[in-house]
Amino acid sequence: MAQLLHALTLAAGLLGVPPAPLTADETVRVQALIRAYPDFLSHVEGRTLVWRDGTRMPLTRSTATSYTERLNTPGLLDQLAVPYPACAPIRTPAWNVDPGRTRFEPLFRRMYGGTAAQVQRNLRAVNWFGQSVQVTRVNGVDRSLQAVAAELARSPELQPFLTPSAGTFLWRTVAGTPRLSVHSFGAAIDLNVARSSYWAWNGYREGQRGIIYRNAFPLKVVQVFERHGWIWGGRWYHHDTMHFEYRPELTGAEACQNRP
Repeated sequence: MAQLLHALTLAAGLLGVPPAPLTADETVRVQALIRAYPDFLSHVEGRTLVWRDGTRMPLTRSTATSYTERLNTPGLLDQLAVPYPACAPIRTPAWNVDPGRTRFEPLFRRMYGGTAAQVQRNLRAVNWFGQSVQVTRVNGVDRSLQAVAAELARSPELQPFLTPSAGTFLWRTVAGTPRLSVHSFGAAIDLNVARSSYWAWNGYREGQRGIIYRNAFPLKVVQVFERHGWIWGGRWYHHDTMHFEYRPELTGAEACQNRP
């Protein structure tokens, strides 16, 4: 879909119809994306994201008409469209408000690897409270998770929520979808399943109204992850409270600095 939209954009240019410039809000969010991944991303030209190696990615939005279709076929701007409430108090999310759940897969494949074997070459072991877990070294994900563990270790009362980890790297799609999980890229960790809630466990359908929000995780756990560049699945209407993934374009110390 992104390739089709890019072709249509080029065709419009050939016909003398320049593409609309990014809005001010879109520009701010794309610049945050570039700052989050400085080893890979360089700058913006018009509605194109330019990588340091010269790769060019169109900055588009999905033309899909349903929530699930947009998740399955997003443009890069869709990934950035919903603000993430970094370090904010925990609140019940509104219907279909899932900040960070939309992911433009070509971006992740290009950074972390397009196959399981490519991702595995960059995996590193991190000591997660006595459990060895594998995450990628790309974008400093391993160092970030180590820093999260070191900070959380200062609050032993939180350990029942943290251990055992339910997993990090695993090349797979999100259950029931064609979308690759961020676990596939070694940039996600699931915490203690016994303390967790997941929207699909109760038989809900994706996108339906009335999903009942449940969460037992303390805000302190969430905020530590968020200050280090991770987002939390508990901030999604389609909640997944065990799940954290490295998404510094949406969160981080700067985003959290004005929060309590």
